[in-house]
Amino acid sequence: MKQGLTIRGGALAQLPIFVAVAELRSFSAAARQLRLSTSAVSQAISRLEAELGVTVLNRTTRSVNVTDAGSRLLEEVAPALRVASAALLDAKSERQRLSGSLRLNVPRIACRVGLPSLLAEYARRHPDVRVEVEVEDRQVDIVKGRFDAGIRARASIHKDMIEVRLTPPIHFAVVGSKAYFARHKRPEHPRDLVHHACLGWRSLAGGSEYRWEFSERGRELEVAVRGPLLSNDTELLLACAERDLGLAFVVESEARRELEAGVLETVLDAYATQVDGLFLYFPTSARAAPKLRALVECARDLLIGQKAGKGTRRSKR
Repeated sequence: MKQGLTIRGGALAQLPIFVAVAELRSFSAAARQLRLSTSAVSQAISRLEAELGVTVLNRTTRSVNVTDAGSRLLEEVAPALRVASAALLDAKSERQRLSGSLRLNVPRIACRVGLPSLLAEYARRHPDVRVEVEVEDRQVDIVKGRFDAGIRARASIHKDMIEVRLTPPIHFAVVGSKAYFARHKRPEHPRDLVHHACLGWRSLAGGSEYRWEFSERGRELEVAVRGPLLSNDTELLLACAERDLGLAFVVESEARRELEAGVLETVLDAYATQVDGLFLYFPTSARAAPKLRALVECARDLLIGQKAGKGTRRSKR
Protein backbone atom coordinates (compact mmCIF):
# COMPACT_ATOMS: atom_id res chain seq x y z
CA MET A 1 0.00 0.00 0.00
CA LYS A 2 1.30 3.42 -0.89
CA GLN A 3 2.43 5.49 2.10
CA GLY A 4 -0.16 7.95 3.31
CA LEU A 5 -3.09 6.09 1.80
CA THR A 6 -5.64 4.15 3.87
CA ILE A 7 -8.67 2.07 2.93
CA ARG A 8 -11.71 1.80 5.15
CA GLY A 9 -13.12 -1.63 5.99
CA GLY A 10 -16.28 -0.90 4.05
CA ALA A 11 -14.37 -0.80 0.76
CA LEU A 12 -12.72 -4.13 1.53
CA ALA A 13 -16.16 -5.65 2.11
CA GLN A 14 -17.23 -4.55 -1.40
CA LEU A 15 -14.38 -6.34 -3.16
CA PRO A 16 -16.11 -9.76 -3.51
CA ILE A 17 -19.09 -7.99 -5.08
CA PHE A 18 -16.82 -6.10 -7.49
CA VAL A 19 -15.06 -9.34 -8.52
CA ALA A 20 -18.40 -11.07 -9.18
CA VAL A 21 -19.69 -8.23 -11.36
CA ALA A 22 -16.38 -7.84 -13.18
CA GLU A 23 -16.05 -11.53 -13.98
CA LEU A 24 -19.71 -12.04 -14.94
CA ARG A 25 -20.02 -8.66 -16.71
CA SER A 26 -23.50 -8.37 -15.24
CA PHE A 27 -25.01 -6.78 -12.15
CA SER A 28 -28.04 -9.08 -12.21
CA ALA A 29 -25.97 -12.26 -12.66
CA ALA A 30 -23.67 -11.20 -9.80
CA ALA A 31 -26.72 -10.48 -7.63
CA ARG A 32 -28.06 -14.00 -8.25
CA GLN A 33 -24.70 -15.57 -7.49
CA LEU A 34 -24.26 -13.59 -4.28
CA ARG A 35 -27.95 -13.88 -3.31
CA LEU A 36 -28.34 -10.12 -3.15
CA SER A 37 -30.66 -7.71 -4.86
CA THR A 38 -29.41 -5.97 -8.03
CA SER A 39 -29.89 -2.67 -6.23
CA ALA A 40 -27.66 -3.77 -3.36
CA VAL A 41 -24.93 -4.81 -5.82
CA SER A 42 -25.12 -1.50 -7.64
CA GLN A 43 -24.89 0.47 -4.38
CA ALA A 44 -21.88 -1.59 -3.26
CA ILE A 45 -19.99 -0.76 -6.47
CA SER A 46 -20.86 2.92 -6.12
CA ARG A 47 -19.52 2.96 -2.53
CA LEU A 48 -16.32 1.20 -3.64
CA GLU A 49 -15.72 3.72 -6.43
CA ALA A 50 -16.42 6.60 -4.05
CA GLU A 51 -13.84 5.25 -1.58
CA LEU A 52 -11.22 4.62 -4.27
CA GLY A 53 -11.93 7.84 -6.15
CA VAL A 54 -11.83 5.99 -9.50
CA THR A 55 -14.33 4.25 -11.75
CA VAL A 56 -13.81 0.52 -11.85
CA LEU A 57 -16.80 -0.42 -14.01
CA ASN A 58 -18.34 1.23 -17.04
CA ARG A 59 -21.99 0.34 -17.20
CA THR A 60 -25.00 1.14 -19.31
CA THR A 61 -28.46 -0.34 -19.34
CA ARG A 62 -27.16 -2.86 -21.92
CA SER A 63 -23.64 -3.82 -20.84
CA VAL A 64 -20.92 -3.77 -18.17
CA ASN A 65 -17.19 -3.45 -18.84
CA VAL A 66 -14.11 -3.17 -16.62
CA THR A 67 -12.10 0.04 -16.77
CA ASP A 68 -8.31 0.03 -16.84
CA ALA A 69 -8.27 0.75 -13.10
CA GLY A 70 -10.88 -1.95 -12.55
CA SER A 71 -8.87 -4.43 -14.63
CA ARG A 72 -5.76 -3.87 -12.52
CA LEU A 73 -7.82 -4.21 -9.33
CA LEU A 74 -9.45 -7.40 -10.57
CA GLU A 75 -6.08 -8.90 -11.52
CA GLU A 76 -4.72 -8.44 -8.00
CA VAL A 77 -7.86 -8.95 -5.91
CA ALA A 78 -9.49 -12.03 -7.52
CA PRO A 79 -6.64 -14.49 -6.73
CA ALA A 80 -6.34 -13.14 -3.18
CA LEU A 81 -10.06 -13.59 -2.57
CA ARG A 82 -9.90 -17.17 -3.84
CA VAL A 83 -7.03 -17.93 -1.47
CA ALA A 84 -8.94 -16.34 1.41
CA SER A 85 -12.10 -18.29 0.56
CA ALA A 86 -10.15 -21.56 0.47
CA ALA A 87 -8.60 -20.75 3.84
CA LEU A 88 -12.02 -20.07 5.34
CA LEU A 89 -13.38 -23.35 3.98
CA ASP A 90 -10.39 -25.20 5.43
CA ALA A 91 -11.01 -23.58 8.81
CA LYS A 92 -14.67 -24.57 8.68
CA SER A 93 -13.76 -28.11 7.67
CA GLU A 94 -11.29 -28.29 10.56
CA ARG A 95 -14.08 -27.34 12.95
CA GLN A 96 -16.21 -30.13 11.55
CA ARG A 97 -13.35 -32.64 12.00
CA LEU A 98 -13.98 -33.22 15.66
CA SER A 99 -11.07 -34.01 17.96
CA GLY A 100 -10.25 -34.22 21.64
CA SER A 101 -11.99 -36.37 24.23
CA LEU A 102 -15.58 -37.19 25.12
CA ARG A 103 -16.28 -38.59 28.61
CA LEU A 104 -19.19 -40.95 29.28
CA ASN A 105 -20.45 -42.57 32.48
CA VAL A 106 -22.40 -45.77 31.86
CA PRO A 107 -23.74 -48.83 33.71
CA ARG A 108 -22.34 -52.24 32.89
CA ILE A 109 -25.44 -53.32 31.01
CA ALA A 110 -24.74 -50.58 28.44
CA CYS A 111 -21.40 -52.25 27.66
CA ARG A 112 -23.33 -55.26 26.40
CA VAL A 113 -26.46 -53.56 25.06
CA GLY A 114 -26.31 -50.53 22.77
CA LEU A 115 -22.99 -48.90 23.65
CA PRO A 116 -20.55 -51.01 21.56
CA SER A 117 -22.48 -50.28 18.35
CA LEU A 118 -22.65 -46.59 19.21
CA LEU A 119 -18.91 -46.37 19.92
CA ALA A 120 -18.04 -48.20 16.70
CA GLU A 121 -20.18 -45.89 14.57
CA TYR A 122 -18.90 -42.77 16.35
CA ALA A 123 -15.27 -43.84 15.85
CA ARG A 124 -15.93 -44.46 12.17
CA ARG A 125 -17.36 -40.97 11.69
CA HIS A 126 -15.02 -39.08 14.03
CA PRO A 127 -11.72 -40.96 14.30
CA ASP A 128 -9.93 -38.05 15.99
CA VAL A 129 -12.17 -38.11 19.06
CA ARG A 130 -11.11 -40.31 21.95
CA VAL A 131 -14.09 -41.56 23.97
CA GLU A 132 -13.43 -42.20 27.65
CA VAL A 133 -15.97 -44.57 29.21
CA GLU A 134 -16.23 -44.98 32.97
CA VAL A 135 -18.34 -47.98 33.91
CA GLU A 136 -20.24 -48.02 37.20
CA ASP A 137 -23.75 -48.99 38.23
CA ARG A 138 -24.22 -46.46 41.01
CA GLN A 139 -25.98 -43.16 40.36
CA VAL A 140 -23.55 -40.43 39.33
CA ASP A 141 -23.85 -36.67 39.03
CA ILE A 142 -22.37 -36.38 35.55
CA VAL A 143 -21.95 -32.60 35.84
CA LYS A 144 -20.06 -32.83 39.13
CA GLY A 145 -18.05 -35.74 37.76
CA ARG A 146 -17.15 -33.70 34.66
CA PHE A 147 -18.68 -36.18 32.24
CA ASP A 148 -20.07 -35.01 28.92
CA ALA A 149 -22.97 -37.46 29.05
CA GLY A 150 -24.26 -40.57 30.75
CA ILE A 151 -26.31 -43.63 29.91
CA ARG A 152 -29.02 -44.95 32.22
CA ALA A 153 -32.56 -46.32 32.28
CA ARG A 154 -35.08 -43.51 31.97
CA ALA A 155 -36.31 -43.99 35.54
CA SER A 156 -32.86 -43.06 36.83
CA ILE A 157 -32.46 -39.82 34.85
CA HIS A 158 -33.26 -36.48 36.47
CA LYS A 159 -36.01 -34.45 34.83
CA ASP A 160 -33.72 -31.51 34.05
CA MET A 161 -31.64 -33.63 31.68
CA ILE A 162 -32.09 -34.09 27.93
CA GLU A 163 -32.79 -37.72 27.02
CA VAL A 164 -32.02 -39.46 23.72
CA ARG A 165 -33.12 -43.06 23.27
CA LEU A 166 -30.15 -45.39 22.81
CA THR A 167 -31.83 -48.81 22.65
CA PRO A 168 -35.28 -50.21 21.93
CA PRO A 169 -37.18 -51.57 24.95
CA ILE A 170 -35.20 -54.23 26.79
CA HIS A 171 -36.69 -57.71 27.24
CA PHE A 172 -35.91 -59.89 30.26
CA ALA A 173 -35.78 -63.68 30.43
CA VAL A 174 -35.33 -66.46 32.96
CA VAL A 175 -32.65 -68.86 31.75
CA GLY A 176 -31.26 -72.19 32.89
CA SER A 177 -29.18 -75.07 31.55
CA LYS A 178 -30.50 -78.33 30.10
CA ALA A 179 -28.81 -80.24 32.89
CA TYR A 180 -30.59 -78.09 35.50
CA PHE A 181 -33.97 -78.69 33.87
CA ALA A 182 -33.19 -82.43 33.67
CA ARG A 183 -33.02 -82.45 37.49
CA HIS A 184 -35.79 -79.93 38.21
CA LYS A 185 -39.30 -79.50 36.87
CA ARG A 186 -39.58 -76.44 34.68
CA PRO A 187 -41.48 -73.60 36.38
CA GLU A 188 -44.86 -73.01 34.77
CA HIS A 189 -45.70 -69.85 36.73
CA PRO A 190 -43.44 -67.22 38.31
CA ARG A 191 -44.60 -68.33 41.77
CA ASP A 192 -42.97 -71.71 41.09
CA LEU A 193 -39.57 -70.00 41.32
CA VAL A 194 -39.69 -70.17 45.13
CA HIS A 195 -39.00 -73.91 44.71
CA HIS A 196 -35.95 -73.34 42.49
CA ALA A 197 -32.34 -72.34 42.99
CA CYS A 198 -32.28 -68.78 41.68
CA LEU A 199 -29.15 -66.75 41.10
CA GLY A 200 -29.95 -63.40 42.66
CA TRP A 201 -28.99 -59.94 41.45
CA ARG A 202 -28.19 -56.87 43.52
CA SER A 203 -27.24 -53.53 42.03
CA LEU A 204 -24.37 -51.49 43.41
CA ALA A 205 -26.82 -48.58 43.41
CA GLY A 206 -29.33 -50.25 45.70
CA GLY A 207 -29.24 -52.13 48.96
CA SER A 208 -32.02 -54.70 48.67
CA GLU A 209 -31.92 -57.78 46.52
CA TYR A 210 -33.74 -57.40 43.22
CA ARG A 211 -37.18 -59.03 43.10
CA TRP A 212 -37.72 -60.71 39.74
CA GLU A 213 -40.43 -58.93 37.77
CA PHE A 214 -43.06 -60.46 35.49
CA SER A 215 -46.31 -59.52 33.78
CA GLU A 216 -49.53 -61.51 34.12
CA ARG A 217 -52.56 -60.35 32.11
CA GLY A 218 -51.24 -56.82 32.09
CA ARG A 219 -50.54 -56.76 35.83
CA GLU A 220 -47.14 -56.54 37.46
CA LEU A 221 -45.98 -59.54 39.43
CA GLU A 222 -42.86 -59.66 41.60
CA VAL A 223 -41.23 -62.73 43.09
CA ALA A 224 -38.65 -62.72 45.90
CA VAL A 225 -36.26 -65.52 44.93
CA ARG A 226 -33.59 -67.40 46.88
CA GLY A 227 -30.55 -69.35 45.79
CA PRO A 228 -26.89 -70.17 46.22
CA LEU A 229 -25.52 -66.97 44.64
CA LEU A 230 -26.07 -63.23 44.80
CA SER A 231 -24.11 -60.97 42.45
CA ASN A 232 -24.24 -57.67 40.59
CA ASP A 233 -22.50 -59.09 37.51
CA THR A 234 -24.58 -60.57 34.70
CA GLU A 235 -21.65 -62.40 33.10
CA LEU A 236 -21.03 -64.26 36.36
CA LEU A 237 -24.72 -65.16 36.68
CA LEU A 238 -24.78 -66.51 33.11
CA ALA A 239 -21.57 -68.48 33.64
CA CYS A 240 -22.99 -70.07 36.79
CA ALA A 241 -26.29 -70.82 35.06
CA GLU A 242 -24.29 -72.57 32.32
CA ARG A 243 -22.71 -74.71 35.03
CA ASP A 244 -26.13 -75.84 36.28
CA LEU A 245 -25.99 -73.83 39.50
CA GLY A 246 -29.50 -72.40 39.08
CA LEU A 247 -31.79 -70.07 37.13
CA ALA A 248 -30.78 -66.52 36.20
CA PHE A 249 -32.91 -63.48 35.39
CA VAL A 250 -31.13 -61.48 32.70
CA VAL A 251 -31.62 -59.18 29.74
CA GLU A 252 -32.45 -61.59 26.93
CA SER A 253 -30.01 -60.04 24.47
CA GLU A 254 -27.17 -60.51 26.98
CA ALA A 255 -27.75 -64.28 26.84
CA ARG A 256 -28.25 -64.45 23.06
CA ARG A 257 -24.98 -66.26 22.42
CA GLU A 258 -25.73 -68.96 25.03
CA LEU A 259 -29.33 -69.30 23.88
CA GLU A 260 -28.39 -69.65 20.21
CA ALA A 261 -25.74 -72.23 21.11
CA GLY A 262 -28.30 -74.20 23.11
CA VAL A 263 -26.24 -73.91 26.28
CA LEU A 264 -29.09 -72.13 28.06
CA GLU A 265 -32.86 -72.22 27.59
CA THR A 266 -35.60 -69.79 28.58
CA VAL A 267 -38.65 -70.49 30.73
CA LEU A 268 -41.70 -68.46 31.72
CA ASP A 269 -41.68 -66.68 28.35
CA ALA A 270 -45.42 -65.98 28.62
CA TYR A 271 -44.74 -63.85 31.69
CA ALA A 272 -41.65 -62.08 30.36
CA THR A 273 -41.54 -58.34 30.78
CA GLN A 274 -39.68 -55.40 29.30
CA VAL A 275 -38.52 -51.94 30.30
CA ASP A 276 -38.09 -48.68 28.42
CA GLY A 277 -34.49 -49.33 27.47
CA LEU A 278 -31.37 -47.23 27.85
CA PHE A 279 -31.07 -43.50 27.20
CA LEU A 280 -28.17 -41.19 26.52
CA TYR A 281 -28.57 -38.10 28.70
CA PHE A 282 -26.80 -34.78 29.29
CA PRO A 283 -27.54 -31.30 30.69
CA THR A 284 -29.38 -28.75 28.57
CA SER A 285 -26.36 -26.45 28.62
CA ALA A 286 -24.32 -29.07 26.71
CA ARG A 287 -26.76 -29.64 23.86
CA ALA A 288 -24.78 -27.47 21.40
CA ALA A 289 -21.37 -29.06 22.06
CA PRO A 290 -20.22 -30.40 18.65
CA LYS A 291 -18.77 -33.70 19.90
CA LEU A 292 -21.87 -34.46 21.96
CA ARG A 293 -24.20 -33.42 19.15
CA ALA A 294 -22.34 -35.81 16.85
CA LEU A 295 -22.82 -38.63 19.39
CA VAL A 296 -26.55 -37.91 19.50
CA GLU A 297 -26.70 -38.07 15.71
CA CYS A 298 -25.03 -41.50 15.78
CA ALA A 299 -27.45 -42.76 18.43
CA ARG A 300 -30.48 -41.59 16.47
CA ASP A 301 -29.19 -42.99 13.19
CA LEU A 302 -28.56 -46.39 14.75
CA LEU A 303 -32.09 -46.44 16.11
CA ILE A 304 -33.78 -45.60 12.81
CA GLY A 305 -36.03 -48.41 11.67
CA GLN A 306 -36.34 -49.94 15.12
CA LYS A 307 -39.79 -49.59 16.60
CA ALA A 308 -40.10 -48.60 20.20
CA GLY A 309 -42.10 -51.24 22.09
CA LYS A 310 -45.48 -50.50 23.51
CA GLY A 311 -46.65 -50.99 27.03
CA THR A 312 -43.22 -50.53 28.55
CA ARG A 313 -42.77 -49.72 32.20
CA ARG A 314 -39.99 -48.74 34.51
CA SER A 315 -38.09 -51.32 36.47
CA LYS A 316 -36.56 -50.93 39.89
CA ARG A 317 -33.53 -52.81 38.63
